[in-house]
Amino acid sequence: MEKLPRSFYSRDAETVAKELLGQIFITRLPQGETRGLIVETEAYLGREDKAAHSFGGKKTQRNEVLYGPAGHAYIYLIYGLYHLFNIVVGEPGDPQAVLIRALEPLAGFEIMAKRRKTEQKKLLTSGPGRLSEAMGITRQLNGENLLGEPLFIAKGTDEPREIIAKPRIGIDYAQEWVDKPLRFYLANNSFISKP
Repeated sequence: MEKLPRSFYSRDAETVAKELLGQIFITRLPQGETRGLIVETEAYLGREDKAAHSFGGKKTQRNEVLYGPAGHAYIYLIYGLYHLFNIVVGEPGDPQAVLIRALEPLAGFEIMAKRRKTEQKKLLTSGPGRLSEAMGITRQLNGENLLGEPLFIAKGTDEPREIIAKPRIGIDYAQEWVDKPLRFYLANNSFISKP
C-alpha cells in the first residue's frame, strides 16, 4: 500500500484533518496487522488554540514531539487509562496535531476483538481510546515516524466523500475555542464516535 508522504502532513491541521478522512490507518505489531478507514478526526491548531497541548507555546517532555517534523505520532495517556493517537502536522516548530477519533475496521478483526475484549464491530474503533486499544497503540509508539513501520497511513480511495464539521468533544476548558468546528467526520458512517 502507498504510504502518505511527508508533504501530506506538512500542512495546517485543519486541512490535514479533513484530508485524512478516507485514508487507511495500519499497524504492524507482533500480534499481527490491523487496518481501519479513518472516519473521524479533530484538528488542534497549536499555539493560539486553547484546547491544544501546545497552547501559548507550552513545551514539556510530554508534548515535545509536537515541535518536531510532521508525520510523527504524538501519543499520550488520558485519565490514566486511554492512549490517544495524534499525528504531528505543519512545519517544525509549529506545534499542530490531528487527533484520530474513529476508524471503520477493515482488517485484523480477530486481533482487535482480542485487544478490546469484544466482537461488536461498532465497539472496536468508535472513539479515540477504543481505536488505540484495538490497533495496539501505546505510549511506547510516541514519536514513531509514520513513513516507516510499525504504524502508518496509506492512501485510501479518491472517491468524493461528504464531510461534516462540528465542534470538538471534551474541551469545555477551552473558552471561545469550544464551539469552533474543528471535528470532522464522514457523513453516513456508523463508526463515528458521536454524531
